[in-house]
Amino acid sequence: MNGTLYLIPTTLGDSSISSVIPADIAILLKQIKHFIVEDIRTTRRYLKKVDKSINIDELTFFELNKHTTPQQKSNYLNACKKGHNVGVISEAGCPGVADPGADIVAAAHQQNIKVVPLVGPSSILLSIMASGMNGQSFAFHGYIPIKSGDRAQAIKRLESLSVREKQTQIFIETPYRNNHLFKDILANCNAKTKVCVACDITLETEFIKTKTVAQWTGNLPELHKKPTIFLIQG
Repeated sequence: MNGTLYLIPTTLGDSSISSVIPADIAILLKQIKHFIVEDIRTTRRYLKKVDKSINIDELTFFELNKHTTPQQKSNYLNACKKGHNVGVISEAGCPGVADPGADIVAAAHQQNIKVVPLVGPSSILLSIMASGMNGQSFAFHGYIPIKSGDRAQAIKRLESLSVREKQTQIFIETPYRNNHLFKDILANCNAKTKVCVACDITLETEFIKTKTVAQWTGNLPELHKKPTIFLIQG
């Protein structure tokens, strides 16, 4: 009988485990010995933060990144085929959502392995919840282009899409380029377009605010090196 593939959430930053991770997950983590993870070192720290009694040396880790081949991803599930439960842990938030864990989940379905998603913080869902924008129809686009010309076109395209489809558009940037992206959004969107900035979600420094482009202009928060999600709705 196959084991189960558990999709295990993590914190979105240096927040306390008890505030965002259900207690049942801590109990489950003590029972799993095989993990598929984005970064082994980060995962080790996370597991110890969840429960110091977890013996890291007893665990087996499989690293999942851009260099992992399709064959390796498939082989990572061999432990499940032998009856062991396996946990998938991403770098932050929920595995499989804008995350390479989706490839493992797809392979699990192909191999008839049960997949169980566990409750935890998703910055995408939390930001749309707190934005006041359309939560019935929204799209997450990940990173948008870095080059200024391409970026301006992408922002205008997303704004037009938002108006045409009446849909909230969500995207992110590498934290050290947040301020530049925010300025580009304000420079390329209509004055009445709504922009939500959701920064440091679930942390003590959390900042979530929705204003029009006109209202934001000249009153920008400092977003440098802070995990931030941007949402626009025309």
